[in-house]
Amino acid sequence: MENLPVHVAIIMDGNGRWAKKKKLPRVAGHNAGMLAMKEIVRCASDMGIKYLTVYAFSTENWKRSMEEVSGIFGLLVKYVASELEELSKENVRVKVFGDYSAIPEAAKESLDRTLMETESNTGMQFNIALNYGSRAEILRAVNTIMAERIGEAMNSNGDAGSINPITEEDISKYLYSGEENGNVPDPDLVIRTSGEERISNFLLWQIAYSEFAFTDTLWPDFTPAEFKEIIENYGSRERRFGGRNK
Repeated sequence: MENLPVHVAIIMDGNGRWAKKKKLPRVAGHNAGMLAMKEIVRCASDMGIKYLTVYAFSTENWKRSMEEVSGIFGLLVKYVASELEELSKENVRVKVFGDYSAIPEAAKESLDRTLMETESNTGMQFNIALNYGSRAEILRAVNTIMAERIGEAMNSNGDAGSINPITEEDISKYLYSGEENGNVPDPDLVIRTSGEERISNFLLWQIAYSEFAFTDTLWPDFTPAEFKEIIENYGSRERRFGGRNK
């Protein structure tokens, strides 16, 4: 396929509404969403997309009921246990964007095992944004840079007033998409399901020039066929990155 995006990011929205429509508990919607995610990961890998990032759990999602939050992390453990072998077989490398140290221990241990067992894989990199918020990510990057700069200045001449200005490259380096996770390129395409058309604190720095695709399909009903159609439509777009046609 011509003009295949290198990096696709997805805001997986609509699990709760899907469950409500079917008169099921919300956790059933998240379970169906997890199955949909499994199919999209496989599809993206087979298509040759190099990076796939999904918004799995935001820093704001802790406001939901404990029952729902516990259900989400329980499903994460289930997904890792059932899919780790296939992820390794498909040569998929898994990374996490976000502070996942705060999640329940069982889910954390499952993720640690997945990160370790897929570390040497060389196929598609599958980034799971977990306990992730873009504003917190940017603040974390800036604070890390400032702490390093102050330490360097104090060690060299004892004068914290000689700190060099922070650059865009500095911030990009210390984001979750930066050095710690292999310098992931900015998303070429962002997909959001369920008819909502907003960013929801997702990759605010990285999507400055991304293309967007919105679909009314609720995430559990989002199929590989619709994913491929969106990717094909992306291929016909002309990206100018703030420039203009000659």
